[in-house]
Parts: sequence; C-alpha cells; structure tokens
Amino acid sequence: MTIQLNGQAYDVPVHVSTIQQLLEHLNIDHRILVIEHNATILEKDAYDAPIRDRDQIEVIHFVGGG
Repeated sequence: MTIQLNGQAYDVPVHVSTIQQLLEHLNIDHRILVIEHNATILEKDAYDAPIRDRDQIEVIHFVGGG
C-alpha cells in the first residue's frame, strides 16, 4: 500500500497496519509529536487507527534548542 507521508509517496511495509506501527517502523515513536491522519489530528490513544491505501499522514515532531 502507498500513503502520502509528509507530502511524499511512501510504500508502507506489509507488517505495518496502524499509525503506531508506522511510528515504530520509522523509529519516531518516543518523541513529542503530532499526527494528522487524513486532515484529522489524532490523540495518542487513537494511534491504533488503521492505515489504508492513499491515506495522508503528517508527522510533526518538535525539537528543542536555542
């Protein structure tokens, strides 16, 4: 399946079927972030939402610094 991830086409591995699994696959599951799934911002307890072909997912993570 192919999704739009941060505006780019991304082929999702077969074993990845939820937002949480996608974050783990991308090694960004422990950062402070916001997930937008098909124009809806998800709460952390909704990361088990299934991913479907052609979904649009935006991952925004915050970086501290000065």
